[in-house]
Amino acid sequence: MATRVVVGTQWGDEGKGKYIDLLAGDSDIVVRYSGGNNAGHTIVVDGVKYALHLIPSGILHKGKTCIIGNGVVIDPAVLIKEIKDLNAKGVSTDNLLISDRAHLIMPYHKALDELQENFRGINNIGTTKRGIGPAYSDKIDRCGIRMCDFIDEEVFAKKVKENLAVKNLIIEKVYGGKAFDADEIISEYSEYAKLVKKHVIDTSVYLHDAIDAGKNILFEGAQATFLDVDFGTYPYVTSSNPIAGGVCTGAGIGPVYIDEVYGVLKAYTSRVGAGPFPTEQNNEIGDRIRELGHEYGTTTGRPRRCGWLDAVMIRYAARINGLTALAINHVDTIGKLEKIKLCRAYRKNGEEIIHYPASLKELAQCEPVYEEFDGWNVDISNVRKYEDLPENAKKYLNRVEELTGVRIKYIGVGKEREQTIKI
Repeated sequence: MATRVVVGTQWGDEGKGKYIDLLAGDSDIVVRYSGGNNAGHTIVVDGVKYALHLIPSGILHKGKTCIIGNGVVIDPAVLIKEIKDLNAKGVSTDNLLISDRAHLIMPYHKALDELQENFRGINNIGTTKRGIGPAYSDKIDRCGIRMCDFIDEEVFAKKVKENLAVKNLIIEKVYGGKAFDADEIISEYSEYAKLVKKHVIDTSVYLHDAIDAGKNILFEGAQATFLDVDFGTYPYVTSSNPIAGGVCTGAGIGPVYIDEVYGVLKAYTSRVGAGPFPTEQNNEIGDRIRELGHEYGTTTGRPRRCGWLDAVMIRYAARINGLTALAINHVDTIGKLEKIKLCRAYRKNGEEIIHYPASLKELAQCEPVYEEFDGWNVDISNVRKYEDLPENAKKYLNRVEELTGVRIKYIGVGKEREQTIKI
């Protein structure tokens, strides 16, 4: 039996989907444990592109059981569309299971998300406005609607009416928005409930039985370490815990059952939306990285901010997640630059520091301390062995290992599943 976790070590969009897809091949079960449809994995298999936002990437492997855990917030309309899109491409979703404890994203959550973000004005946090934050807020406020409620018509109708009695007041009186009709929501969403009911079970029990039976289980993270609500660059974060620790609370298993944690990163850094970014290159270099790496968000389509790889960040992610190995993407991309910089530390008030500060004010006072490397402007997209990489690429990768204290196990040299070097 092996239980493995794949997490992002930066601000998301690191290419986790590729390694989840790769590792799913020898996994029996693939589990999504946090976030909502504000996340996205793009996977290319046999020339066909799949953009997954809720359903685990393991769905592309025939016969694998895929689980959406209790830590995920689910927009039923998005889930149904994703199921139908996969079915239309010949992908079966018969083995999809959904936790009966997972919470729903309702129409009023999406409305509140947008109204609140607009109200913040220049102080907005860059939310995708898909209702993720308000859904998690209701979960903590103990008025959320869970899957077990959703598939019970009587309970669902009661909860929608109770919630709207308060939500409509907030939408209208505080933000000047338009109120929702409870009966319309109940009618529409009751149809969604009929479609998903067959997938809903107690997934925590299912996972424990699978562990006892010696099954191989893969947990896939959405977003990344620096978007974690506790350990990310707060408040420019998501509303959940995408770190490895989130597996325990978001899937219902104990920490003793986790064997390996793989951290995925790019050979540079990118970020979508507002928030601090110490190594950002808001110049021609950043523009060049964006175009070479096709850095536009899977879920939003927004252009990503780009900059040099930050080893302080990756070292922090290694500690928080307990990383056992790294998977580094876009080694082919960064090598096209003549000169490459790697941040090994920060300089604050004349002193070098190697730990990531919690205070954004303190972080703003930090300047990256760089080491410079020569690029390797040759096509490495067909390289499949580490020893066949250019010497300059090896020097760069070796230094990443030294600075982060974690070995590199996978090297991505292209977007296809096959364009991966395993060490």
